[in-house]
Amino acid sequence: MSKFGLIGKNIGYSFSKKYFSEKFEQDNLPHTYENFDIPSIEFFPNILSETQNLKGLSVTIPYKQEIIPFLDNLSEEAKRIGAVNTIKITEDKKTTGYNTDHFGFQKALEAYLPLQQKTALILGTGGASKAVAYALDNLDFKYKFVSRKTGVNSLVYSELSQEIVENHLLVINCTPLGTFPNITNCPPIPYQFLTESHLLFDLIYNPSETEFLKRAKLQGAKTSNGLRMLELQAEKAWEIWNS
Repeated sequence: MSKFGLIGKNIGYSFSKKYFSEKFEQDNLPHTYENFDIPSIEFFPNILSETQNLKGLSVTIPYKQEIIPFLDNLSEEAKRIGAVNTIKITEDKKTTGYNTDHFGFQKALEAYLPLQQKTALILGTGGASKAVAYALDNLDFKYKFVSRKTGVNSLVYSELSQEIVENHLLVINCTPLGTFPNITNCPPIPYQFLTESHLLFDLIYNPSETEFLKRAKLQGAKTSNGLRMLELQAEKAWEIWNS
């Protein structure tokens, strides 16, 4: 019997455990999937040494970047993205980090393309935003990051003018703002400037319609939550663990 699991912080709500437990049951596989809820990334080596038959791990907020120094190897894509959400573990406990978020996001996004312009705003600058940027590069989108602090190729929320919003037709929420139970929260963008030509994509899937998406819908914009992306990245992770 092989073990798989998810590393994160406050992950009781996790999609992965439910998804993989149901998958193992449906496919009659003798595997288990458990949540490793850790207060800091320093606990990661203990999980490796103390868990028998551990073959693979998913990684979620806030450890997608912090986990990298603890791994033996990185795939080329994970290196370029600078974030890891999937770890493959060999018999001798060697670890390789992969990123399947970019694959899941790109495939989920393609269902809504083309937009009138290949322009995007990426809200947030954490590990998920790096995977999203990598996918947008693959699709030849021009994009800017939006965050609370100024940075390279990045705007602060207060700089989002009508012109900027109207000229960036894809807006992706890569922040945790609006996740259950804090469902009234949303990124502070000027929603009144959204149009029917916009697509707002939220990486959050619980609730299925966030405040961010509700406000976008009121302006006539197209919307998508993060569920399809999660399913696609999970299937890709399963492929890697079995390769």
